[in-house]
Amino acid sequence: MSTPHPRRWWILGVLCLSLLVAVIDNMVLNIAIPSLIRDLGASASDIQWILDSYILVFAGLLLTAGSLSDRHGRRRGLVIGLIVFGGASVLATFCQTPGQLVAARALMGAGAAFLMPGTLSILTTVFDESERKKAIAIWSSVLVLGALGGPTVGGLLLQHFWWGSIFLINVPIAVLGIVAALVIIPESRGPASRPDVVGALLSTVGMTALVWAVISSVKDGWSSPPTVVGLVGAAVLLTAFALWERRVAEPMLPMALFRDRNFGGASLSIVLLSLSAGGVLLALTQYLQFVLGYGPMRAGLAFVPMLVAVMACNGLGVLVDRRFGARVAIATGLSLMAAGFGVLASIGPADGYPTLAVALVLIGAGSGVTGPPAVGTLLAALPPERAGVGSAVNDTVQQIGAALSVAVLGSVLTATYRAAVPAEVTGAARESIGDALRIATATGDDNLARLARDAFVEAMSSTAIVGVVGGIAAAVVAAVVIRPETAPPAPPAPDPEPVAADGLSPTR
Repeated sequence: MSTPHPRRWWILGVLCLSLLVAVIDNMVLNIAIPSLIRDLGASASDIQWILDSYILVFAGLLLTAGSLSDRHGRRRGLVIGLIVFGGASVLATFCQTPGQLVAARALMGAGAAFLMPGTLSILTTVFDESERKKAIAIWSSVLVLGALGGPTVGGLLLQHFWWGSIFLINVPIAVLGIVAALVIIPESRGPASRPDVVGALLSTVGMTALVWAVISSVKDGWSSPPTVVGLVGAAVLLTAFALWERRVAEPMLPMALFRDRNFGGASLSIVLLSLSAGGVLLALTQYLQFVLGYGPMRAGLAFVPMLVAVMACNGLGVLVDRRFGARVAIATGLSLMAAGFGVLASIGPADGYPTLAVALVLIGAGSGVTGPPAVGTLLAALPPERAGVGSAVNDTVQQIGAALSVAVLGSVLTATYRAAVPAEVTGAARESIGDALRIATATGDDNLARLARDAFVEAMSSTAIVGVVGGIAAAVVAAVVIRPETAPPAPPAPDPEPVAADGLSPTR
C-alpha cells in the first residue's frame, strides 16, 4: 500500500479547483443554447457541432495525453491543460460565427484532454486505498457545487451581457489553478520508458474516427458514406492499436488492465451510464426554456434538485460501498438513475416542473451513489506507474458514452419530434422546436407554438426510455461482472511457545 502524501487534502483542493473550469463551461454552454441560436444564428447542426467538436478532440487525445503525463510529469500535464483551456476560453469570447466557436471549443477539448486525467492520476498517487474513495466523493461533490454555481452565474451573465461572456468564467479559475498547482502539487511520473509513438498515433486517430462516425450519423444517417467510413476506419485502427499494445515491449496502455474484471466492469458501467444520461439531459435544457418558458438563469436553477441530490448521495455511495461492496453500491445507484429516467419518460404536455424535479432528484441520487465506488473501483485496479493513462481510460469511456449519447439520442429526439409534429406543420418548423417557436413568434401563430411544444415533450419522453434501458443494462453489468471485494487473508498465527513440565515458558 502506498504512503499517503502529507499535503494530500490541500492537493485535492487544487485538483477540484482545476477541474472546475471544464465542469462550469459544459454546464453553462447547455444553458446558452437558446442564446446561441438567437444571437449567433446557430442552426441545430451548428449546436451539435459546438458540443461535439469538444468531445471529438477530447476523446481523441485522452489516452495520448494521459500517457504523456505519466512519462513527462502529471503536474506538468495538468498545468498545460489549464493554459490551453483558459486561452481557448478567451478566444471563444470573440467568436463571430458558429464555425469559429466550433474551432475554439475544439481547442478547449485539447486542453481538457490533459487537464482531466491529470486530476484523477494525481489523486490516485497521493491517496492510498483506504482514503481514495472518500477523496473521490469530495472531488465529485465539489465539482457538483461548481456545476450548481456555473449555470446560475452563466444565466446572470446571459441576462445582462452577450453570450460570449459565459466563457470568461473559465479564465480567472484557470489562472488560479495554474498558480496553486505550481505551488502545492508535487511533480510525479511513472518509470522512464520509451515513447510509444505508434500506439499514440493509432489511439488518437482511431478514437477520433469513432467519434466522427457517431457525430456524422446524426446528420447523414448510419448508412451514409462518412459514417460507414468512420466506423470501419475506427474498427481497423483501434484493433491495430490493441494488437500493437499487446506486442510492443513498453505499451502506452497495457491490455492486461482489461482482464481485471473490476476495471472492465467499472469501465463498461460508466460508458453505459454516460450513454443513457448525456442526450436526455441535453434535451432538458431545451424543455425548460422552450416548453416551460424559463429564462437562462431560472433554467440553471432548475437543476438544483439534481445537483444537491448528487452532493448529498456521494457520501452515501461511500458508506454503501464500505458496508456492502462496490458491486452493490454501483448497481443500486444505476437502478435509481433508471427510475429517474422512468419518471422523466412519464412527463406529458400538461405536466410542469414538479414532475421533472422528482426525476432530477432520482437521477442525481443515483449518480451520487454510483460515482465514488465506480471511479474508485476503476482506479484501484491501476498500477501506480499507469495512473495517468489509466485515469484517461476512465475519462475516455465517459466521453465516448457522451458522444454516442448526444449523437444517438439527439437523432432519436429529432426523429420523434418530426414524427410527433402534425402533418400540417411544414418547412423549418418540423426540424426543431427552436425553429418552430421562432416562426411562431414572427407570425403570431400561437397554435404552431403549442403544437411544437407538445411534440417536443412527446419526443423527450420517448428519448428518456433509452435512459431507462441504459440504466438497467449498466446495473446488470455491475452486478454480474464486478467481483465483491474480499478481505486480505489473515497472517498466520505464531507457533505456540513450548511449555516446560512446571507449566512455565522455558524463557521465563
